[in-house]
Amino acid sequence: MKTPLQLLDAFQSRFGSAASIYRAPGRVNLIGEHTDYNDGLVLPAAIEFYCWAAAAPRGDGKLVIHSENFDETVEASLDSLSLAGKKHWANYPLGVAWALRQAGKRLTGANIYIAGDVPLGAGLSSSAAVEVATGFALLSQSGLAVDRLELAQLCQKAENEFVGARVGIMDQFVACFGRASHALLLDCRSLKHKYVKIPADLQLVICNTMVKHELASGEYNARRAECEEGVRILRKAFPEIRALRDVTLSQLEDHRGNLSPKVFARCRHVVTENARVKSAVEAFCRGDSKALGPLMRDSHHSLRDDYEVSCKELDLMVEIAEAQPGLIGARMTGGGFGGCTINLVESAAVSNFRSSVAAAYFSKIGLTPEIFVSSASEGAQEIAVLENKPIG
Repeated sequence: MKTPLQLLDAFQSRFGSAASIYRAPGRVNLIGEHTDYNDGLVLPAAIEFYCWAAAAPRGDGKLVIHSENFDETVEASLDSLSLAGKKHWANYPLGVAWALRQAGKRLTGANIYIAGDVPLGAGLSSSAAVEVATGFALLSQSGLAVDRLELAQLCQKAENEFVGARVGIMDQFVACFGRASHALLLDCRSLKHKYVKIPADLQLVICNTMVKHELASGEYNARRAECEEGVRILRKAFPEIRALRDVTLSQLEDHRGNLSPKVFARCRHVVTENARVKSAVEAFCRGDSKALGPLMRDSHHSLRDDYEVSCKELDLMVEIAEAQPGLIGARMTGGGFGGCTINLVESAAVSNFRSSVAAAYFSKIGLTPEIFVSSASEGAQEIAVLENKPIG
């Protein structure tokens, strides 16, 4: 990845002017999986992998966006924004410009040079990082204030309505509001949040299984439908229920006979996962790292057995991690059917953990996993280039 100074040089070479630099992070979810679209609780952290956007204003109402990662430039008029093509990288920044305009933001045109070091396709939310970095840059270059909550909501709107992906707000929210050394407890209904300190002697270690099974998107929509069916049935007995976050385990158990076994299992995952998020936050707050291990293990087992979104590779990666010295807890993270696990590892054990897990996984699967280590990082910001520090 280029340094910010190198990014400025690349922008100058392509566009012939100076620029300002903005960045937004990827994220990993520590616990609270498939709870976001059920109005539930999540505990993500921003990570030290970023999308960088160098930007300068234009006076002609055009956007000219170059992606270093894809080595491609797109040009569009702010007055007629449309999809660049199916599954095209440019739909994310173009969608953000569209959403900002829909919200009445008077944008000027801009030249934008995008470069990302968030691993693509690993479930670490490279798309939200692109969206938030672009939105921050467009607002700033147009002389408009950046309201982080509004920016997160508009970036989610861009992905929902322009790109066409029914994502929750977790990814965009933590890209805007992340804090160094902290996870972020987010209530996906109220959008109230608080910061949870991660102990200094723990590292976030993300293990990419290097597989992504094709059924992921269709099964994701099926899980949403099954949760909605559970709510519809349970509401007959409890009219106050709006989403699964309102359901208690005893209510669910008492009405088990009204639900199909599959719908009951889906609901049980969401109800118990919300409880695990609360317990994890309590463990962090009282400095009881050891209590996180069983919670992460139970989360993984629930995702595997009740929600059925794990796979043999994820299960193996967790099994290997749990045999390593210095592990606090391990679980799959993200939508499932491949992708990554999140591991909380004692800092002193990280090096051996990485090499041992990679060797064991390769011997069983024949694939070399990508293993990323990160501390929790700050959310989106403008970067003062010479110092490589946030402005303000």
